[in-house]
Amino acid sequence: MKTIQDWFKEHRIDEVEAIVPDMSGVARGKIVPAEKYSQERSMRLPEGIFLQTIAGDFPDEYYDETLKTDGDVLLRPDMDTLCLVPWAQEPTAQVIHDAFHYDGRPVDIAPRYVLKRVLELYEAKGWTPVVAPELEFFLVKPNTDADYPLEAPVGRSGRPESGRQSYSIDAVNEFEPLFEDVYAFCEKQGLEIDTLIHESGMAQLEINLLHGNPLWLADQAFRFKRTMREAALRHHMYATFMAKPMQGQPGSAMHIHQSVVDAKGHNLFSDANGQETPLFRHYLGGLQAYVPAVMAMLAPNVNSYRRLSRNSGAPVNIGWGYDNRTAALRVPISDPEARRIENRLPGADANPYLAMAATLACGYLGMVKGLEPSAPNDGNIQYVPGDLPQTLVEALRLFSECDELKEVFGERFVAAFTAVKQAEFDTFTHVISSWEREYLLLNV
Repeated sequence: MKTIQDWFKEHRIDEVEAIVPDMSGVARGKIVPAEKYSQERSMRLPEGIFLQTIAGDFPDEYYDETLKTDGDVLLRPDMDTLCLVPWAQEPTAQVIHDAFHYDGRPVDIAPRYVLKRVLELYEAKGWTPVVAPELEFFLVKPNTDADYPLEAPVGRSGRPESGRQSYSIDAVNEFEPLFEDVYAFCEKQGLEIDTLIHESGMAQLEINLLHGNPLWLADQAFRFKRTMREAALRHHMYATFMAKPMQGQPGSAMHIHQSVVDAKGHNLFSDANGQETPLFRHYLGGLQAYVPAVMAMLAPNVNSYRRLSRNSGAPVNIGWGYDNRTAALRVPISDPEARRIENRLPGADANPYLAMAATLACGYLGMVKGLEPSAPNDGNIQYVPGDLPQTLVEALRLFSECDELKEVFGERFVAAFTAVKQAEFDTFTHVISSWEREYLLLNV
């Protein structure tokens, strides 16, 4: 059996990126020389790295009971995630790690563990969830001044897109050299891409990953976002997964298709006759009941709620329907063994580990509590009022007040996540926007 050092020698690895995904889905960790990396000797990071905000700050209560002394935690590699860093100039490996305390307990505020915790609940019931994420993103011109709006990049024709090009093959081919690199990078990392399409926004695209184990798919989504950004930089563009990066354009989502199978791999959403099962209805009922309380995990940034607005094409309520893309919860037309539910609420800006943990937790609670969904919607419900939170602050309040979610995710994680996102919102409130200068400067 090969050791990790054998793998390094085989691929002539010089450096290793030891990575952990933080609360926002940012890759944190250490870069170490390959000869000094050891699978047996754990590396250390301060536990507080999981409380760092997207702006690089920390909550005011940084040293409260959630964290106390901000001591070190140990990083242990998940060897199933070991792969190359194909865009690195020198031969480099990357491996995703899990974080543990010195006594062996997992760090319960680490996003990857939060997803594992939810998967353990399914495992205890003899259930296995299956997911397939769809990631939307925009390509934009390099933007080094945050005061200027984003613009579409120039493709092979020498001209930027001037209108929407939904499902246009030619519009995708405008960026063919870029996507040749993307596919090559993904192949070297074992990222299994299903399809690539042009979405409805200018230079907005969508990549679909193959369905499978939620932890594996969260790892793939996490790595794909890094891959897409790195490949775009090679072609003098930015790839952004902001939920709503451009005014007047649609937002970017991370739709998550989900189903549940038994130990034999049979879809529990369909019975022997191919009909819907009670578990299918209960899963839907759980999503409808608890998704409003997990919206902070599905839409984790101030910008997220710009996407979830009327006239935007994104869902604004918790309705469901068969093959209804105006609903938050869509049941695609499929064979019985492929029966699934598509949650269309998560934004592309969501941490994939937390977004998957959130939607699976809602379905789990619905199944164990026997919750029933509302009647399906067969019309356009994009303008029907709903019970979804309209702001990040409202979403955090619902999240922190839900006892059932505290039991599923752990009170310590709920407190930590809420503190990080509240700190980010507080930072945002100190920014004076161009809208305020435009309409208030000389008029009030």
